[in-house]
Amino acid sequence: MNAFINSLMSKMTLEEKIGQMNLLTSDMDVTGPTMRDTYKQDILAGRCGNIFNAYTPKYTRMLQDMAMKTRLKIPLLFGYDVIHGHKTIFPIPLGESCSWDLEAMKESARMAAEEASADGLHWTYSPMVDIVRDPRWGRVAESAGEDPYLGSKIAAVKVQGYQDKSLSDSNSLLACVKHFALYGAAQAGRDYNTVDMSRREMFETYMPPYKAAIDAGVGSVMTSFNEIDGVPATGNKWLLTDLLRKQWGFKGFVVTDYTSINEMINHGVGKDDYEVGALALNAGTDMDMQGSVYYGQLKKLVADKKVSMASIDAAVRRILEAKYKLGLFTDPYKYISEARASNNIMTAAKIKKARDIGARSIVLLKNDKQVLPLKRSGTIALIGPLADDKRNLIGNWSAAGDWSKAISVRQALEEAASAGGFSVKYSKGSNLVEDTMLFRKLNNFGGGLTIDSTMNPQQLVEQAVQVATTSDVVIAVLGESQGMSGEAASRSEIGIPANQRVLLEALVKTGKPVILVLMNGRPLTLTWEDEHVAAIVETWFLGTEAGHSISDVLFGDYNPSGKLTMTFPRSVGQIPIYYAAKNTGRPLDPNNKYTSKYLDIPNTPLYPFGYGLSYSSFEYSDIKLDKKQLRAGEKLTVSVTVTNKGNYDGEEVVQLYTRDLVGSITRPLKELKGFKKIMIRKGESADIQFELSTNDLRFYNNDLKKILEPGAFKVFVGGNSRDLKEADFEVR
Repeated sequence: MNAFINSLMSKMTLEEKIGQMNLLTSDMDVTGPTMRDTYKQDILAGRCGNIFNAYTPKYTRMLQDMAMKTRLKIPLLFGYDVIHGHKTIFPIPLGESCSWDLEAMKESARMAAEEASADGLHWTYSPMVDIVRDPRWGRVAESAGEDPYLGSKIAAVKVQGYQDKSLSDSNSLLACVKHFALYGAAQAGRDYNTVDMSRREMFETYMPPYKAAIDAGVGSVMTSFNEIDGVPATGNKWLLTDLLRKQWGFKGFVVTDYTSINEMINHGVGKDDYEVGALALNAGTDMDMQGSVYYGQLKKLVADKKVSMASIDAAVRRILEAKYKLGLFTDPYKYISEARASNNIMTAAKIKKARDIGARSIVLLKNDKQVLPLKRSGTIALIGPLADDKRNLIGNWSAAGDWSKAISVRQALEEAASAGGFSVKYSKGSNLVEDTMLFRKLNNFGGGLTIDSTMNPQQLVEQAVQVATTSDVVIAVLGESQGMSGEAASRSEIGIPANQRVLLEALVKTGKPVILVLMNGRPLTLTWEDEHVAAIVETWFLGTEAGHSISDVLFGDYNPSGKLTMTFPRSVGQIPIYYAAKNTGRPLDPNNKYTSKYLDIPNTPLYPFGYGLSYSSFEYSDIKLDKKQLRAGEKLTVSVTVTNKGNYDGEEVVQLYTRDLVGSITRPLKELKGFKKIMIRKGESADIQFELSTNDLRFYNNDLKKILEPGAFKVFVGGNSRDLKEADFEVR
């Protein structure tokens, strides 16, 4: 590889090198992807070496043919946002993380890579591994939630799934970990906003998933829009060179997020493209996404000696190395095959897996008097603006997914009813939103909203109530549109929309048992709902097979096993709220006013991290430790017996937490250190063991050294971060 790239680079002009650092977009029309004429000229002239939003064999072949007409015939690199599937759409990442099933998450990434690579793509802008503790931020939908340990495990398996054994395989995708760094900590939960935190908090909480992706061999890194220590990530030399390359040893290339070099002018660290272009390259940013700053400024910056040829050569080498590893120099068309596209996309096996992972991602939040699973008898009222919806099921960032092929809840339940035993009566009940301004904002950006203009809101509710009163049980399918979460979709209030709440209240007043099936891309505030409905089923946006996955859980064909990976607050006033909080000097004491608490609500969340019910009930024994004292380098074996006391076989996510009681740095009340997802037959028990090493107990001190301190510890085991057994041990 080195000899080939050395030879190639020796032939390249400065303009051709800059072209390899330029990433431009393909546009989308109703007929599919299209390319601007000016960009076609850039490709033919060697001024653009990379294209995103271009897919399908026919289209990418046309573009690659242009590249093959250039002087040096350097192939184009095609990238795309394959976030939770390409054509077969899997659950949104936040939903999928709630499966706690690492093998399933790896498999969904592998299937996405197989489809995307068959459709002409080389590169995906995934995984997104930002730690998020503010559900107002819309991009929590793309994340794995609030915990660095779980987030790190998911980051690694996603990279492995996309890139597989070798990038030279034609069904592998080059992965891109994002957004480096700290993007999930945007202040006030407002997208693109400022981030400010200590270096120690960075390394302790926010950096581990990025590092896990690097250690897993991720081929590229995308910069974030926010600043780090007052310097935007795209121009932050400490972040991109000192930490990423020198300390972590990253060898791949760094790409900006969309126009983030240009946006450093708004940040106020440069007055024009010339200045911010120099800042970005000197910091270690290799490729400019859509901003054309490198294209417009690098030649002059070299002439003015503001950037060096060595920096440009290093960036170009890293980009060419990625193309070489993908095998594009051997065969620029290796990912372009009509036969592969027709044989590998939306196969029966992939559809079946999407249904299975969808069911695994569902979290049962409430099940009063075991109203679920549903009996296959009587009449079911299916009500709500999302009950017969397809567009929103595939969620945001749904790539090339075709929402018209999604399975709605109505379709799935009517399929089940066709076998006999029960009937389904449908009523829309309400529009997704009635707020005219919100409706316009969402639909301007593909919000997935429709308005029923045949009846006014009151008539919609009245019709739904009539259907409910003549049924045995009510399923209300409510929540957000897909456009209400995701990029540029922050919300200051995170309850279900007001008009849907009116509908739900009317349904509850009928006295019929109401099962609330939620679709949403973030944790919601559900205090009223938790108090008044019989059952709550959190389904997120489950993708192509959403309706089937939901039906499987509602009827007990799959016993729900999902557990929350992000805390659900009682109120937005509690945000940020997360399980790994620290004590204050005045921890909560309900009998003492002058302690840390609210006057109007409890400190506790509505649903804690790790929480999720099953149709089974699992009982935990006391914890057994193989030793009470632990020395550096030793391991502690933590054992517990879990018994299925219910009437159904079921899976349980057994979670292990620790607490360092006294440290030189204040420590969280709990930290996740391990988990195991196990199947336990009804009436049976499973003996679970965890190995806890002293390395698991290390933390970053103020010198940013990861240290182990002697002292007293607690270990906790249970089914969520709140309901736990505990034991004590000591590190000496």
